[in-house]
Amino acid sequence: MQKRIVVTGVGVVSSIGIGKDDFWQALTAGKSGISPIESFDTADFPTHNGGEIKNFSAQEFILPEEAEKMGRVSCLALAASTLAINDASFKLDNFNRERIGVVFGTTMGESQILEQLNAAWIKKGESAIDAALICRYPCNVIAANTAVKFKLAGPNLTIPTACAAGNYSIGYACDLIKKGAADVMLAGGADAFSRMAFIGFNRLLAVAPEKCQPFDKNRRGMMVGEGAGVLVLESLEGALKRQSQIYAEVLGYGLSCDARHMTAPYGEGIARAIAKAIKESNINPEEVDYISAHGTGTPANDKEECLAIKKVFPGRYKKIMVSSIKSMLGHTMGAASGIEAIACCLSLKNDLVPPTINFQTPDPECDIDCVPNLSRKVKVNLALNNASAFGGNNACLVLRKFILS
Repeated sequence: MQKRIVVTGVGVVSSIGIGKDDFWQALTAGKSGISPIESFDTADFPTHNGGEIKNFSAQEFILPEEAEKMGRVSCLALAASTLAINDASFKLDNFNRERIGVVFGTTMGESQILEQLNAAWIKKGESAIDAALICRYPCNVIAANTAVKFKLAGPNLTIPTACAAGNYSIGYACDLIKKGAADVMLAGGADAFSRMAFIGFNRLLAVAPEKCQPFDKNRRGMMVGEGAGVLVLESLEGALKRQSQIYAEVLGYGLSCDARHMTAPYGEGIARAIAKAIKESNINPEEVDYISAHGTGTPANDKEECLAIKKVFPGRYKKIMVSSIKSMLGHTMGAASGIEAIACCLSLKNDLVPPTINFQTPDPECDIDCVPNLSRKVKVNLALNNASAFGGNNACLVLRKFILS
């Protein structure tokens, strides 16, 4: 379990860009991916904006006949996986594919498939349901479809720990490599824009009317989004052997459950995950330069996350840069911490921290350095990636600038 794990490829599909270059350019420029929703009619809802991906075509990454047999989440996951494999200059034929695995996180799974099944049942009855659609619905198909496409016969799993699932997947993938169960893992998260999620968060009165403003005193809620983020993970030994680029090193992760409330975040639980991640990674809290926040923009989440940061870093929390890229992408559910892990990798690689946009009014309860509105060129050696979820699931990932030592 002492193997060093590194990130050698990244693939992202998001509302601000497809592919790492477009994504990173837009992210550091503070570009918003929030726009009026087009995938369904929102006339009966109090809010009308979201982080939809407007220019995604699955056929750019997979054959039309393949795309027709999958839900949108699987298509997003496959696209991000393709981008990550290409970015890692990975020649799959040079590897034993039984030693390459896939693990994805998700919140809603193929919820659009469920919506289609429901619509058919209501309109014409049970006999009108297409049996083929049923096979496309279970959330395990997200990782399975990726494995089938690339003939990856190693460990295969979909982790449905809601909006913390991306970090769970990356952490678990690292463990599989460390224990010798795989040589290479594709890990991250994927979720498509969901009518179900949009309805649910609107009923919870958690959606902002126009924009997401994490850590702002007048923040009014989150934005539902969609996307996929995939990292290629492998041992340092393997990466050096094939002379691969290295974005960052994954030092460790920490998990916790609030065990308190199904939907309300809890600072104590978040703090436990951060503290566990720091301990497992064998680092000093003084070393942390940047935290990619869960930062949904809801009053409760941002307050509790700030309380957690203050608890773990009581003497220096104001000196740590803490930004939320959900201010630009919206909340991509199970994809969120996968995409945010990629943002951390690129921050470490480029010494550039993305901003929290839409910040206007400081909140005394969130008196952190949220990197307001403009990205910051600064040395970044160590980053934390925070994620929280319904059910009280918390996960914190620790990434460090790669140093061969």
